[in-house]
Amino acid sequence: MLKQITDPETFKRKALQWASSFDVFCYLDSNNSNDQYSKFDTLIAVGVKSEIVNTAGTAFHQLEEFRKANPGWMTGFFGYDLKNETEKLTSANIDHLDFPDLYFFVPEYLVIINANNVEIIADNPQEVFELINSQPEQIDTQLPTVNVKSRFSKAEYLNAIAGIKEHINRGDIYVTNFCQEFFAEDAVIDPLAIFLNLDEVSPNPFSAFFKWRENYILCASPERFMAKRGDRLISQPIKGTAKRGKNEAEDEAIKQELRNHAKEQQENVMVVDMVRNDLTRSAKQGTVKTEELFGIYSFTQVHQMISTVVCEIDENTSAVQAIKNAFPMGSMTGAPKISAMLLMEQYERSKRGVYSGAIGYFNPDDDFDFNVVIRTLLYNQTDKYLSFQAGSAITYYADAEKEYEECLLKVQAILEVLGHPTIKID
Repeated sequence: MLKQITDPETFKRKALQWASSFDVFCYLDSNNSNDQYSKFDTLIAVGVKSEIVNTAGTAFHQLEEFRKANPGWMTGFFGYDLKNETEKLTSANIDHLDFPDLYFFVPEYLVIINANNVEIIADNPQEVFELINSQPEQIDTQLPTVNVKSRFSKAEYLNAIAGIKEHINRGDIYVTNFCQEFFAEDAVIDPLAIFLNLDEVSPNPFSAFFKWRENYILCASPERFMAKRGDRLISQPIKGTAKRGKNEAEDEAIKQELRNHAKEQQENVMVVDMVRNDLTRSAKQGTVKTEELFGIYSFTQVHQMISTVVCEIDENTSAVQAIKNAFPMGSMTGAPKISAMLLMEQYERSKRGVYSGAIGYFNPDDDFDFNVVIRTLLYNQTDKYLSFQAGSAITYYADAEKEYEECLLKVQAILEVLGHPTIKID
C-alpha cells in the first residue's frame, strides 16, 4: 500500500514510537542524505516472522541457508567477532552486552519512506498506517544522568599506543584500528529518547536503531561498509577525521588541511588497498576500481575522508558470500588484516561485539546495504549496562595525544545526549 504524507519527520517519529512497542525492530535512516546508492530515505522493519540467531562458527553458512528460505526483505546485524569464523582468531575480552554475533529477521511489517511517499508492506497495511498516525506527536526526550567510565586511563592509552608502534617499527603490522570502550553500570535510560536526541545532534546517513529483545543499538554512523546494486558491489571506507570549525572560513581551512594531510592520506590509501583486495575475492576479474579517492565529506560533528571502491560481482558469488569475503571491514581492522586483528585482541580490553560490525538489510532483488557500526551506543536493559567505543588508525607517524583527542571527538555526540557526563579516565 502506498500513501502520501505531508510531514515525513513527524511520521518517522510516530512510526518509531509504534515500532518501539515490539520486541524486535530495525530502523534505518539516511537522514535525507544525497547518497546516490540509497534506495530509500527510511526503512522500518517491525516484528518477527522468522529469525536466525547465531554465534561465530557456522553463522555465515546458516545465514546463507536462511536467506535461500527467505528471499524477500530481511534486516539484521553482523558482529565484529565473526572474524573468528572468517579467520583462525579468538575473542577473550570482557563482554557485558551479550549480543549474538549474527542476528537477522524477516519482518511482519515493513514501512519504507521516500520523501512524501510511504509504502507499507503488511497483511493489514491500512491498520498499520492508522496505528502509526494515532501515536502522540511529542515524545519525552529528557536526557538522563549516567556515570561514564573508561577501560583505559589516558596514561594507559598512551602506553598502549607506544606498544602498538613498536610492533609497527618491527614490521608486524603497518596500520591498525585501536579501540577503547567507555561504559556505564547501573544505567537507566530511555533508548527511544536517547536515539531521537542522538539523531538530532548527529544526523548521519547510516543511522540505525535496532531493538533485539532487551538489547538496543543506537547508531549514528557516517560509514557504509558495503552495498550491492544489481551486479555491482560498492564499499566506502572512512579514514581521516577532523573537527568542525567555528565559522565557515575556519571550517573550509580545516577541510583543506584534512584533504592534504599526509598521515590521513596514508591511512586512507592503506584501507583502500585492503578493500580492493577484499572485493577481489568476489569480483569479476579486472573490475575492481577506486571510483573516488580522498573525498572530503562534512557531518554535523566532524569532517571525514571517504573513498569509494567498486567492482562487478562474480555470478558465482552470492550476496552473503560477498559480505563474508570482506568481513570485518578494513577500516576497522588494519594491515595486514589478520595480524592487526590478532594484535588488537591483545591490546584492547573489551570485546567489540556489535561495535565494528554492520547493520543493514537484504531486499527482494537480492541487493543489500550495510553500514559500519561506529558512533554507536549499545545498551543491555536487563543488566543496565551501557557501552560505546571509539577507535582511530595507528600508523608509524601516529601522535598518541592526538589519537586520544580523536577518540573523544568521535564520542562527542554520544556524550552530549547522555547529559554531558564527565568521563572518569584517570
